Amino acid sequence: MGRLLLGCIADDFTGATDLANNLVRHGMRVVQANGVPEGPLDAEADAVVVALKSRTIAPAEAVAQSLAALRWLQAAGAQQIYFKYCSTFDSTPQGNIGPVAEALMDALGTDFTIATPAFPDNGRTVFKGHLFVGDVLLSDSGMKNHPLTPMTDANLVRVLQAQCRRKVGLIDHRVVAAGADAVRARIAALRAEGVGLAIVDAVSNDDLLRLGPALADLPLLTAGSGVAIGLPGNFGLAASSTASALPPARGLRAVVSGSCSQATLRQVQAFQASGRPAFAVDPLRLAQGHDVAGEALAWAGDRLAAGPVLIYSSADPAAVQAVQGQLGVAAAGERVEQALATVARGLVALGVRQLVVAGGETSGACAQALGVQQMRIGPQIDPGVPWCHAQAPGTGAEGLHLALKSGNFGGDDFFTRAFSVLA
Repeated sequence: MGRLLLGCIADDFTGATDLANNLVRHGMRVVQANGVPEGPLDAEADAVVVALKSRTIAPAEAVAQSLAALRWLQAAGAQQIYFKYCSTFDSTPQGNIGPVAEALMDALGTDFTIATPAFPDNGRTVFKGHLFVGDVLLSDSGMKNHPLTPMTDANLVRVLQAQCRRKVGLIDHRVVAAGADAVRARIAALRAEGVGLAIVDAVSNDDLLRLGPALADLPLLTAGSGVAIGLPGNFGLAASSTASALPPARGLRAVVSGSCSQATLRQVQAFQASGRPAFAVDPLRLAQGHDVAGEALAWAGDRLAAGPVLIYSSADPAAVQAVQGQLGVAAAGERVEQALATVARGLVALGVRQLVVAGGETSGACAQALGVQQMRIGPQIDPGVPWCHAQAPGTGAEGLHLALKSGNFGGDDFFTRAFSVLA
């Protein structure tokens, strides 16, 4: 493999494909590695995204995994490093965004980096340092009820400062609107004031495209996936259909959903309303020792030939809290993740070769269960969600087409429309 232009570290699997999707759409050939690779990659790529499951683990472990990914990317010759987190800045007062960002800064010997989860195509904008989800502040969105990382403060300067040793500042919308030279001047001024990280406003793709050239000389970027649209041009690349080409899709189709986000709940409802078959995984029956995964696979076996099926554990916040109250937050999540991972492996054994997985933690568990180590990134289904192709165990020469969807992403008809993109 030739020298990498961009080396990326993502804190969950769907976030990794979200970032890779934006890079591919703007001309970069991208390979996603699920976990730190044990050796060099087989495919040629301009960028590699190392997908970790580090968003909600202990900060020290998240730092250790991220530094291991950094060492691999440095050994591969990456010219710039990109730490990617969620567009809703999912974190707690302890991290993991701040601790990982500062550890990467230390390892790279840099005194400054930016931070912005802005992704206007998916309704994530930052204005005066405050994150909006659609038309409401983050703290008024559904993220305030997230079971693992409830986000109750939209002021990102304040949120990030609670996680960091270094001083956190702001590059506001007026500076960004003035262009790359103004952004560079603001960075210089912040550095002179002892600021180590700066939240950056962005309310449109034009803001992100103006921001790109100003970041070309920074060793480290930290952001959601939006900043990626302005980076390929720094390396002389432009949008090209060849960057997203994948092998033809064949085989049976299925959806596995573990996300409880409002967007995914609407997608589950839309799939059911269309008359297509859906099977609900009950966490309480799992806790009682029932083989719910086996039941789901037996149910799916009779229906797959007729079209896509959905197996889901998605539920509204009240139902999730009730289950967590009986089983505990961590135990409930882990039981469901492992059951859905078993389901995904079983579906592939039944002949599924086009698989959609919804939810960051669920996607990570399913990809690991399927033995997917590397994925080529293909065409976009919805902003932030591409189809991918992997050579997975048990799938033969045809391999597996896989879409890993962040819970909050995608239109209401995503679970049905996704397959038409491959067709």
